[in-house]
Amino acid sequence: MKIELINSEKSKIKNDLEIVVLKNLKSIKDDKRKQLEKLGFDAKEAQSCFLENKLYIGSTSLSGEDLKIAFSNAIRILNKTKYKKILIELVSNKKELNLETLVEGLVLGSYKFTKYKSQQIKDSKEISIDIKDSKISKEDLEKQLKKSLDISTSVNLVREIVNTSPEDFYPKVMAKKAKEIASENNLECKVYDEKYLEKNGMNAMLAVGRASRHESQLIHLTYKPKKPKGKVLIVGKGLTYDAGGLSLKSGTGMVSMKCDKSGGAAVLGVMNSISKLDFEYEVHGIIGAVENMIGGDAYKPDDILKAKNGKTIEVRNTDAEGRLVLADCLCYAQDEISDIDYIFDIATLTGACIIALGEYTTGVMGHSEKLKKKMTKAAKQSGELIGTLPYNRYLPSMLKSEIADIVNSTASKAGASITASLFLDNFIKKENKNKWLHLDIAGAAYREKTWGYNPYGGTGAGVRLLLKFIENIK
Repeated sequence: MKIELINSEKSKIKNDLEIVVLKNLKSIKDDKRKQLEKLGFDAKEAQSCFLENKLYIGSTSLSGEDLKIAFSNAIRILNKTKYKKILIELVSNKKELNLETLVEGLVLGSYKFTKYKSQQIKDSKEISIDIKDSKISKEDLEKQLKKSLDISTSVNLVREIVNTSPEDFYPKVMAKKAKEIASENNLECKVYDEKYLEKNGMNAMLAVGRASRHESQLIHLTYKPKKPKGKVLIVGKGLTYDAGGLSLKSGTGMVSMKCDKSGGAAVLGVMNSISKLDFEYEVHGIIGAVENMIGGDAYKPDDILKAKNGKTIEVRNTDAEGRLVLADCLCYAQDEISDIDYIFDIATLTGACIIALGEYTTGVMGHSEKLKKKMTKAAKQSGELIGTLPYNRYLPSMLKSEIADIVNSTASKAGASITASLFLDNFIKKENKNKWLHLDIAGAAYREKTWGYNPYGGTGAGVRLLLKFIENIK
């Protein structure tokens, strides 16, 4: 898809079709309104109607998520047609639409995973956005366009990674992708193998990938502006496939487990945009890229693992593997990086989070209410959905082990998302407790249906949320 800004008389613009988004029919001339009403169109959300050379799309409002969804609906409809040159008026009936919101809707709504289709269809749509009568300068609008394209492209990159089959995307491929992103964005990239994990006591992460034919990889990307105002650390779970280990998932439970790399993929998406956006904070993206399989060398329930910080872990369930990987990655990050301002880990960690918050919402947990409020603000501005889950004084005791320091999985399913987060809390240093948040994207990262401007499959959850949080830091 090609998107360009133009400033011209409408009659001089060559186009096949114009998109018109409406929240009601009041602004439409009488003759057109009557025709639309006869066709059953009254501008309700998700309604659409072709009339003459226009595609009318209904929307609850002309701002925020409503506008984004409206344009995603429009582009999905047009992608099924042969219309090529599309016009959108940024200012229509004296109402100026938000350019960044509009573009996000178009780009995110147009995405479709076709990598494995035998017949490939090229996206040949040409979108002209007429900025005539805009109160914003063309220079500033061009900046807005570039920013929204950079972010949306990174979200779609993450979707592509998440949707790619585990046979084609395993830990070394994730490391290769990280190196490509680093090269394209002038980032520093370090990749460590299993010898490094063993030498540095990262036995929890090492155990998870032990039965796989693919070697685990610890990936560390770094963005350093000239005069950084502080440091942000993002740790992602990169389980390129999760069979559950010896605590084997059911047959249906294994389907879609390629999505377990969504946290690591989100880190790649953030790092793909961070230098383009010219943020003033130093950002570190760390990924534990691992495959959890079965075999004679698999780690077992009843094993005792020693993490990088010396904590011992009694394995009760080998399908509670993501927290083991994150534990060592969090330890590595805090040992290697000093003077951290914010620490976020992001992972498809627990199915319980979907039960608690629904299919589309990221669970946010941590000690600092102030930090959770900042993340809530970033969520509202980015359009991603989050919900906070509370800690309490009674839950940590559920992680107690009689033979080690902690267990990796509790006997009770009650509050399982929270206890998983509290497990990770054991690997956050005391001075960093109030700087840390855990983001459980189990629901939001992957759905086998279309919703809003998100397609079937990977959504790119976390990218826009974390970028907006970093952008907001004062």
